[in-house]
Amino acid sequence: MKIKEGFILRNVAGSFVVVPVGDATIDFNGMMNLNETGAFLFEKMIEGTTREDLIKALTEEYDVDEETASKDVDLFIEKVEKEDLFE
Repeated sequence: MKIKEGFILRNVAGSFVVVPVGDATIDFNGMMNLNETGAFLFEKMIEGTTREDLIKALTEEYDVDEETASKDVDLFIEKVEKEDLFE
């Protein structure tokens, strides 16, 4: 899974937001708000990753078990897919 070109993650006044830049602004109006965990996952997706690697990264970075991490990753993937941000 990899985020499309033209989307960047920014920390604005303590809130994480994904905003389009360049040509991406044509198809995507607005921004996507993320919590700290969502921002962590989004950064991994910018580089390109797998679902399994996201789960592993969550369990290593946060005090969370694999089952909870798996559910959180699946919900986040759904959110990103809904916004059509994957390549």
